[in-house]
This record gives sequence, structure tokens and C-alpha cells, in this order.
Amino acid sequence: MSDKSSLPIGVFDSGLGGLTAMSELNRLMPSEDIIYFGDNARIPYGTKSPEIIKKFALQDTRFLLSKGVKAILVACGTVSSNCLLDVSELAGVAVVGVIDAAAKKAAEIAKKGNGRVAVLGTSATVNSGAYETALKKQGITEIVSLACPMFVPLVESWHPTTDDTATNAIVSEYLAPISNDPPAAVILGCTHYPLLTEVIKKHLPESALISSGAEAANALSAFISENGLANRNGGRTEFYTSGGAELFSQNANTFLRNGREINAVHIDIEKF
Repeated sequence: MSDKSSLPIGVFDSGLGGLTAMSELNRLMPSEDIIYFGDNARIPYGTKSPEIIKKFALQDTRFLLSKGVKAILVACGTVSSNCLLDVSELAGVAVVGVIDAAAKKAAEIAKKGNGRVAVLGTSATVNSGAYETALKKQGITEIVSLACPMFVPLVESWHPTTDDTATNAIVSEYLAPISNDPPAAVILGCTHYPLLTEVIKKHLPESALISSGAEAANALSAFISENGLANRNGGRTEFYTSGGAELFSQNANTFLRNGREINAVHIDIEKF
């Protein structure tokens, strides 16, 4: 076992969405300690300029590094598609984003179906073209990318229910270009989007929905195991946010529903 094995894994996202990736990490590696940071004070990232996205991502990374993490999961599609290399160069530890693993999974499914993949993402993720590049490397050429900027506010304000009128109207409008001729696979290219899975599934019942966060967690789990970094004696998760700690804790508890009481700690991310 590596000397680094007992160190925690760091996870960051612009807000609550990264909890989808963190939950999968907990399931795959229950004995790992995890440090989670949600930058709720500055959400959303997807409407920001590339320069601001990079600034935020590097500050988030510095905070996790201050906690002595052994690896980082960038549970943010916007950061993963715009400045993952910058994060990796700063970190000096293994960094896994959400793009490549999700693209690989979607390609596997698409090749068994109609060969088409749709990408749902923030404006910044779609504009980056990162998913298209990754999918083309996997042999997929029929790709539709749809920016869904209202999905993150829907999740953060906690309205992702199958019978919510506003949620269904917004989802229906965004998915209109593909709903009559659905692709075999749909990448939920922001880790907030799996929280809308049931609503999206109503409008795309024939498509396989790919959680980018879950696929990234699978990739990081494999890396940890293959490189002798697995912790056998941990299992604790710490939560930090740049926003209101009480509100983050309430929303995180509602989402996770795992019996654990979450008590997030507020930090001043501008110090990093």
C-alpha cells in the first residue's frame, strides 16, 4: 500500500451537482475519505468566460490541495471541458474530469444502437467542443450538442420533480431538437443534470442517459485501485462550500438521503 493511500480524495464542483459523482465514489470505495467543495457562492460556472472559469477552477484546486488530497475528481463539466489541463498542471496529483469516461460509455451504447449521441451541457461546455472531440476519438460522428443553461438553477433551487410544471416545460423546450428522433445515448454533461434524470427520461424514454459524474467516479476508482492508493481504513466525508453552509447542508441532505447528517463548513475561496 502506498504511503499516500490514507490521504483523502478531493472533489469539487460549482455547487450541489458534484454530489452525484461523490455518491458514486462512496458506493465504489466506501473506505475512502473524501473532501467535497461546492462553490455555491459563484454558481453557475457555465455562463462565465473561459478566463473566469479557469480562475475559479484553480482556486478550487488550491483549496483541495491545502487539505492534502491524493487525487482530485473535477465533478464539473464546465471546468473539465475548458481547463482540465490547467488543473492537472497545478495539482501535481492525479486529476480526473468528466469528459472522456462519459464519452467512452456513450460511444459503446451508440454503436449498439443508432450510432447517434446527444450532449446536454452548460453553454461553456457546449461551446468548448470537448465532448464532440472525445466522441469523435471513439468513432462517433453523429453528435448533437444542446446547451441547457436553466438546468443548473433548477437543481440548485430544488425543483427537479417529474410533475413540476416549470421543470417539464424547460426540459421539453431544451430537448425539442431531439425528442422526435432520439439518439441512442444522451450524455448528461453537467453533474447537476442527473438530478433531472426522471424528467429527462419522460421526454427521451428510448435513450440511455449517461451520468458524466458517475462515469468519472468509475474511472477514478479504477485508477486508485490500479496504483496502490486504496485506503482500507477511512470512510469519512467532509463538506465545504463558498456559499451558505446551512443551506448547502439542507440541500445536500435532501439529495443524498443516505442517513448521514451533513454539516458543511463555509470557506472564503477568494483566499486561495
